[in-house]
Amino acid sequence: MTANRPLMFLLLAAGTVVTLSMGIRHGFGFFLPPMTQSFVWTRETFAFALGLQNLVWGLAQPFSGALADRHGPGRVLLTGGVLYAAGLALMTLSSSGVLLSGSAGLLIGLALSCTTYSVVFSVIVRAVAPEFRSRAMGLTAAAGSFGQFIMVPVERGLIDGLGWMPALLVLAVTAALLLPLAAPLEKAYRQAPALPVLQGSMLRGMSNTFAMAWQQRSFRLLMVGYFVCGFQVVFVGVHLPAYLRDHGLSGEVASLALALIGLFNIAGTYVAGHLGSSRPKPMLLAGIYFLRSIVVTVFILAPLTPWSVALFAAAMGFLWLSTVPLTNGVLVSLFGVRHLGMLSGAVFFSHQVGSFLGVWLGGLLYDRTGSYDVVWWLTVLLGLLATAANLPVREQPVPAVAAQS
Repeated sequence: MTANRPLMFLLLAAGTVVTLSMGIRHGFGFFLPPMTQSFVWTRETFAFALGLQNLVWGLAQPFSGALADRHGPGRVLLTGGVLYAAGLALMTLSSSGVLLSGSAGLLIGLALSCTTYSVVFSVIVRAVAPEFRSRAMGLTAAAGSFGQFIMVPVERGLIDGLGWMPALLVLAVTAALLLPLAAPLEKAYRQAPALPVLQGSMLRGMSNTFAMAWQQRSFRLLMVGYFVCGFQVVFVGVHLPAYLRDHGLSGEVASLALALIGLFNIAGTYVAGHLGSSRPKPMLLAGIYFLRSIVVTVFILAPLTPWSVALFAAAMGFLWLSTVPLTNGVLVSLFGVRHLGMLSGAVFFSHQVGSFLGVWLGGLLYDRTGSYDVVWWLTVLLGLLATAANLPVREQPVPAVAAQS
């Protein structure tokens, strides 16, 4: 992809935002053992708070995306940075499940809605030429994986070296680095080709746009697939360290596994974005979900060793966030760029409902059965459902919505 200096600077700033916001949250699973032990919680208590985080993130995302569509990303990103730092700092004082749900759940969930893909992509699709959009979104999504690769071992090292409370305070300071990154994204938004100014109530406009989008079968099927994506990746991301520990594998193996997921997803998201520029994105999405089911099946049937964990992490990592540029690319094909922040947020809400169920059911069913086996097999079945859901998706523009772009 040929790019000039302003575009490269935009992609660097956008990638750094996603690196920080996604990278920090990917290490939350390492806080499960020390926090549950310190406060004598069940795993369900911790899992519910992180599940609530994902649900709040999803509920708030359409509104954060719509605000970025209408007014630019600057104030949205600034708000997210403040909430992220505050949520991490207050986690150190969250001595009950209710308080943890307020800090890790509500505040960080709101923060993530302001600092992740829907808001960042709303800038990229305006500033990048149509023929390069899919690859640009793939590069930005890959930055989230780079954040996981970097931040996961850092977070585990902070917990081991300083303890979980000081580790959270260090992460709060790190989250504050999001604040100065709002300026370059706001500048790129203002310098992009102008779109017609949206008139009237934002809530009424969101309602009308969503109603038109909901009438499209392809939009509804994308929501089904993204629900499954959320269930799978958040269950694995939060509960894999505890699952490996239950089976006698060390924390180093778990840290390596999550880092490998992030490392291989850098390649996976870039490849997905690149392929999405020339091949049908719904077929690519169906293939990703089908391969996830295969990978999980092999993992739970094979003997559990450090090598099998590493192979699973590498394969799952390649498929991890590769759905993000493709799903957003389909939305642009269907509805244009004007409402991408809001419609991407709406589809992402279904992702986060799946995330909530994946992380919460992981803790609940473990507490009930003493095993994660039921949830592992559920991820396999849901992957097959998402495969079937994406096959009929079509990328034909919807005139009633796309014309507004």
